[in-house]
Amino acid sequence: MQHRNLGRTGLRVPPLCLGTMTFGLQCDEATSFAILDKAIEGGIDFIDTADVYPLGGDVSTVGRTEEIIGRWMQARGNRDKIVLATKCAGPMGAGENDSGLSRMHIHKSVDASLKRLQTDVIDLYQVHWFDTRTPIEETMRALDDLVRWGKVRYVGCSNYPAWRLGEALAASDRLSLARYDCLQPRYNLLYREIETEILPLCRNEGVGVIVYNPIAGGFLSGKYQKGEDPQEGTRFTLGNSARMYQYRYWQEALFDAVDELRGACESRNIPMASVAVAWAINQPGVTSAIVGASRPDQLDASLAAPSLEMDDGLKAACEAAWWSLPRRPVVEGYR
Repeated sequence: MQHRNLGRTGLRVPPLCLGTMTFGLQCDEATSFAILDKAIEGGIDFIDTADVYPLGGDVSTVGRTEEIIGRWMQARGNRDKIVLATKCAGPMGAGENDSGLSRMHIHKSVDASLKRLQTDVIDLYQVHWFDTRTPIEETMRALDDLVRWGKVRYVGCSNYPAWRLGEALAASDRLSLARYDCLQPRYNLLYREIETEILPLCRNEGVGVIVYNPIAGGFLSGKYQKGEDPQEGTRFTLGNSARMYQYRYWQEALFDAVDELRGACESRNIPMASVAVAWAINQPGVTSAIVGASRPDQLDASLAAPSLEMDDGLKAACEAAWWSLPRRPVVEGYR
């Protein structure tokens, strides 16, 4: 699998990154190990997680996903062959200082993640979303501490709007601190808001872009039908993620767009999920796309994406999926 530089850094990563938010709730440890094994066999040596995972859980389940990954790396003895990424910011307890991007929470969070992951360094440490209560200078100084101490190698952010990313880059430059070398935004055929300002900013500043939801939480696999209820055990019904994912994708106009795209894919005998991932990783400025699974075989379509070549008609169908949708207000904060 052809690797790419992460932004302006010398760190090389594949165009696919394994997302792990299903580990520990949607799938058990044995299944999680099997998914990780298949990803490695397929050339994905880039793994993304977060301290608050698994998705759909609560404070009683936080950290479970990192623990599974830590045990897997110990069992396989392959930590040095992986680019390991995790995140902080989400609530890890009920206390006032158990979330956010203060120096206190960041420093506590990285030590806890290192312990759960059974490693002495995190390759890419990302803030999960921005914190309006904490000055950006405090956050960037805290992250710079971690780089200088050798606890993390690179830092990044997720779910930042362009103005907040610009503010963070300016603070790092002004104070000579480690800066965000990547951004992790939501991006797919049905959600392309980042093309207006965020992607141009990242291209201009040499910030890598690792997009999540390239298959729209499974919606772009084509397995859901208009008029049906969301399937149990999926992101559309799972715990605290259900409402968010239904708002994002479980909309009549999006079903119609997927139906049109399904026809273009089926006529070419190409899985829609492969097309969705291939489209995402070939957009200007995108470094890698996070792909996930709750069963090993669900990775097959994603693994086929880097080598997929799309003809002009299929590319046009992909474009039409977005431009056919009504515009909706952009939700501030976690997007």
